[in-house]
Amino acid sequence: MNDIKFYFYDFIPVKFELTEDDREQVLKEFPTPILPTGEEIFNINEFEKGINVKLRLLLNDFNIESTKTNKQYLKIRFSNNFGSINAKLWDNQNAVENTIPLLEEFSIFDVEARIEDYRGHKSLTINKMKPCEEDINPFTFLAYTKQNIEDFTVELFSYINELEQPFKDISLAAMKRFWDQFSIRPAAKGFHHNYLGGLLKHTVGLMRFARFILKQEDNHYQAIIKLINVVEKAHKKDIWNQLQSESINPQHIVWKDTIDHLYTMLYGAMQHRSSAPNYDLVFTSILFHDIGKLLEYDHAGKKFEEFKFLFPTADHSNIENRKQTGIIMDELGVMIGHIPYGVLILSKIIETENIRISLEDIHHISHCILCHHGLPEWGACVRNPQTIEGYIIHIVDFLDSRYENTEELK
Repeated sequence: MNDIKFYFYDFIPVKFELTEDDREQVLKEFPTPILPTGEEIFNINEFEKGINVKLRLLLNDFNIESTKTNKQYLKIRFSNNFGSINAKLWDNQNAVENTIPLLEEFSIFDVEARIEDYRGHKSLTINKMKPCEEDINPFTFLAYTKQNIEDFTVELFSYINELEQPFKDISLAAMKRFWDQFSIRPAAKGFHHNYLGGLLKHTVGLMRFARFILKQEDNHYQAIIKLINVVEKAHKKDIWNQLQSESINPQHIVWKDTIDHLYTMLYGAMQHRSSAPNYDLVFTSILFHDIGKLLEYDHAGKKFEEFKFLFPTADHSNIENRKQTGIIMDELGVMIGHIPYGVLILSKIIETENIRISLEDIHHISHCILCHHGLPEWGACVRNPQTIEGYIIHIVDFLDSRYENTEELK
C-alpha cells in the first residue's frame, strides 16, 4: 500500500509503503483500543435550556462553593467522550454532606439533571446522582482523537521498521512492552493533544515533520526554513482573520509569539552545520521524547505497568487502589516529570533487553529527550540543545504541538 496524504497545511507529504498483509500483521501484533459503538455522544451544547437528561458520566473533580448568601453547593466537573461537562448540586436536604463521601469513593455516576444556560455556557443542575460500579472503557467517558487510530498505528510501525539496528530493537522493545497504554494515553492535560490517543497522534506528527526535514528535502536547513515560511503565512492569515472578526482576541492566534523562537532555534542549529543528522537516532528520540507521559498523567482506564517496570522492588499497593477520574497529573509522576522519565525508560529498556549500543548514542538520544522543550523555562533539562539532532527534535515538537490547535478534526 502506498498511502499518500498531506500534513501541516497540506505542505508535508505523508508517504510510506506497506502492503495490506503488512498492515494486518501490524494491527494483529499491536491492536488498537476498542472504541465505543452504538452509543450517542452527549454534546450539552446541542440541547436547550430547561431540558431534563439522564446520563452516565465520569467524575473529574469537585469543590465546595458558596453563594453570595453563604448557601453551599457542590461544583462538579464531569466528562464523557465529547468533553468536559460542568455541573452544580445545591445543598437541598443536606445533599452536599451526603454526596461528598460518594464523590471521594467512586468515579462513575448515573446523573439526572436539568440543562442550564448562563451567558451562553451550558451546564447541569443535578437532581439525583448515584454511583455506578463496573469496569469501564475509558473511551466511553473521555474525549479521544477523532482521527483513525489504526492508521496512526500502521504509520508509526512503518517508520519504526525502517530503522537500522540497534535503534529498531530499542523502539520495538518499548512498544511491545507499553503499547496498550502508549496507544491510549493523552499527550497533555490541557494545551495540546489533550485526549485519549493524543500521545500516539503527537508522536506520529513529529515523525512526519522529521521525515520531511531529513528525507524529503535535500538539505535539512532549507527544510526548516520552508517550514518557518509556512508558519509565517499561517500567522499572517490568522491576523487578517482576526481583523475581519467582530472582536479581536490575540490568544486565538495559534502562531502568536512563535516565529522569533523558531528563528532563534535555527540560528542555534546553524552552529552544527558540519554535522550530518542521524536519522535513526532522531526517530528513536521522537518515540521516547514523551513516553514518560505514561507515568506523568493519570486517568480512568490507566494501568501502572510503567511504574512496576522502572521500580520493580517498590510497594505498589497505593497506586493499585487509586480512584481514577478524568485526565489529571499523576500525583507521583508530576514529582519527576515526563522528560526525566523518558531517559529512565530508555536506559531500562536497553538494559532489560540487553541491547548493544554505543555509549555515545545513548547520550545523544538521552540529550534529545532532555532538551526537546528547547528552553529551561519551558521544562528542558539542559540550557540549550547541544547537537543538530537536539535542535531538530525541539523544532518538530514545537511545530506539531502548536499546529494541532489549528486542526478541525483532532
